[in-house]
Parts: sequence; structure tokens; C-alpha cells
Amino acid sequence: MDMQSALSTFGVTDATLSDEEIQQLDQRGYLPLPAVMSPEEVSAIRKRVQELMAEEGDEAGSEFSTERGAVRLANLVDKDPLFEICFTHPRVLAAMNHVLKGDFKLSSLNGRASVPGDGVQAFHADWSSGVDPSDFQVCNSIWLLVDFTAENGATRVVPGSHRSGQLPSDVMDNAWEKHPQEILLTGAAGTVVIFNSHLWHAGTTNHTDTPRYALHSYFTRRHNAQQMDQKAFLSERTLARLRPAHRFILDV
Repeated sequence: MDMQSALSTFGVTDATLSDEEIQQLDQRGYLPLPAVMSPEEVSAIRKRVQELMAEEGDEAGSEFSTERGAVRLANLVDKDPLFEICFTHPRVLAAMNHVLKGDFKLSSLNGRASVPGDGVQAFHADWSSGVDPSDFQVCNSIWLLVDFTAENGATRVVPGSHRSGQLPSDVMDNAWEKHPQEILLTGAAGTVVIFNSHLWHAGTTNHTDTPRYALHSYFTRRHNAQQMDQKAFLSERTLARLRPAHRFILDV
């Protein structure tokens, strides 16, 4: 199995993303893809996320990390076939293929629910240093399981910052503060927002009385270590159901 064969298996073609979509992803660093999930898929996935968070309790997310102000889940590839859409959807894979130049694998598939009254983060990028725009190493996707609004803690980004070759800490005195060029990634449930992980981004405060649920399927170049070592965490039951193309994207 190679990348082209895997992408073909999942229906990715040169026309999966339009020229306009690719241009936005290149220049602004993010791309909303509306209605990737149907209302029925959103409802089923959100229900399963809520069940897992309740089942795992204080241990939720412990395979990877926990976070003040949010409830996390980790290792979702192993927890339900429902989540396979997050690393097999052709529009998402086409975006990853473009940003990471045909050289990528899933790094992690996690859940995050920002809790009422919290969820705020400092601006950050998902890489330890700035990189040249010809050498992007990571790219993420946010799967909106509820509407993202200004009130419930939608992610903020600084458009174009992925091309700066800098981190927020290189230029901001306080990365918790508002950036003059920041925008909020609002959208309807079912949307997937692709964002270059070198883009400066952060969660904002959830001012509502309900959690804001999302999934993150995060991809990296194949030579980089995964955030979640799939070989170490996937059960034999899960491995048995995966086709060769799944295994290639997961690097197992």
C-alpha cells in the first residue's frame, strides 16, 4: 500500500477540493467544509462522545493528556467504528494531502468538550518552532459536534500566521490576550474545519451553560512520531476490522 492507493480507496481525486478551497487553505491557513457529517452522524457521534466521557470519568483523555477547563478523550480510533470517518473522509484527506504534500499519517484522534465558564487557551501552534511555508509538518481538523458560536467558545485563529515562520510567543507579549487580527471559527454542527497546525489558534471561553463538543483528527508527516502511538494502543479487535488503506493512514 502507498499513499496514492490509500487515497484512491477513500475516493480522493484531484477534484475533491476546488481551486478556491485550496487557495484559502494556503493563504488563510484554514478551510471550513460544511456538512461533512449528516445530522444523523452528528447526533450519533456526539452521543457516543458523551457516553465515553461519562464512562471514563476522571480518567478521560489520560492516554494522551488532560486539560483544565475541558474534558478530553483520546485513542478514539480504538473506541468505536463511528470515529473512522475522521481519518477516512475524502475531503479531509484531500486537504491533508495538499498541506503535507502527499506525506502524512494520523497523529491522533481525540475529543474535547470545553466546559461552561472555561475552555480558554493561549494562542499557540502545534509545533515547537516556526517553519518555512515549504516545510509544514502538521495539519489538524476540528469536527463540530455542536454549532460553534461566539458564545460557546469557538476556536480563534490569526489568518495567515502559519506563513510567518514564527510562534505567537515570538511576537506577542501575552498570548492569552486578543490579537488584533484574530477571527472566530464559527459554524454549524456537521462542519469540519481544516486548519494548518502552524496557524496560531486557541480555544475561547464557553459562556453558555452546556459543553461545546468537538473532535480533532490531527495529522503529521510520516517520519514524525505520532501524538498517539497507534501501534501501541490499538487492540487486536480494532486491527482486525481495518482494511489496508486504513492501516496505511494509521501507520500500523
